[in-house]
Amino acid sequence: MVQIFQKLKAEIVITIPDDKVLIRKVEYEELKQNELSGVYWNMKDLEKRINKKSEWIKENILYPGRFKKLLDSKNGGFVHYPQTKGQTWSFQATKMSKFLDENFNNIFGGN
Repeated sequence: MVQIFQKLKAEIVITIPDDKVLIRKVEYEELKQNELSGVYWNMKDLEKRINKKSEWIKENILYPGRFKKLLDSKNGGFVHYPQTKGQTWSFQATKMSKFLDENFNNIFGGN
């Protein structure tokens, strides 16, 4: 029995719209990181990011011991907890964003 194989070489052209850019995934990830680099959020920014009110954020993310130890800047974290009334919250955007992504199930899953 003799097998005959045929090869077909095709060339296609894909037009990318003028308002789009094609880049490597690594470059895209770097751009995303740089977007938040050196950026600090206040509580209002965080509320917008996760679509929750400050009371919920405090009860479910900022004050539970399992998270506070990691988050508090006094422990080397990336969240400034106000020490007196009138002080504002401050969050390092890149690190807070990463924390929220990595802990999504722990935060929103109710565990």
